[in-house]
Amino acid sequence: MIANLRTPRSPMISFLRMILRDERGTTVMEFGLMVTVFMTLLLGLFDLGQLAYTNAILRGAAQDAARSASLETADTAAADAAVTDIVRTVAPDATVTSSRVSYFDFEDIERPEAWDDADNSGLCDDGEAYSDENANGRWDQDIGVSGNGGAGDVVIYTVTVTYSPLFPNPFMPGGTTARQVSASAVKKNQPFADQANYGSEAGTCD
Repeated sequence: MIANLRTPRSPMISFLRMILRDERGTTVMEFGLMVTVFMTLLLGLFDLGQLAYTNAILRGAAQDAARSASLETADTAAADAAVTDIVRTVAPDATVTSSRVSYFDFEDIERPEAWDDADNSGLCDDGEAYSDENANGRWDQDIGVSGNGGAGDVVIYTVTVTYSPLFPNPFMPGGTTARQVSASAVKKNQPFADQANYGSEAGTCD
């Protein structure tokens, strides 16, 4: 008679082997690992889509508002309100701010007022004389005047939109913070009257 020399199997070893062979629940584990990556990509695509669409809508609306404001019958408040209404169709809680700066001609955009830069500092200072071309009583590095200007003036219209994303992404840094887009349009007002020229009063800088 041959004796059975096999070592009795430990119940604990048998249990561990059973667990290692059991694949139930692996799908749930894999989904748990992948869902974060998937949602990050999905929300990111939705967020970029809203950003791109809002930017496109804003640019078109700003062009229309700038064009309507260049007419003699311009109503800048109504034009701004129209931009806000259009933007809020894609960004419902958007805050819309706008500004207009007018110039006598295109070549005057961001031009400083004429002055005698005796010390070649690039600034009007130390008693240097200047011409108050925009008639506001001081020397300005940008000759532009705030507002829609008058007949024949060139106007830079800028609109800035701040909104909360419809698809906030909590899995990315800054994914839930407000987004901001802006657009500008440059138009020349129609010559519905004689254009007012820049002033010629002289002054000195401190």
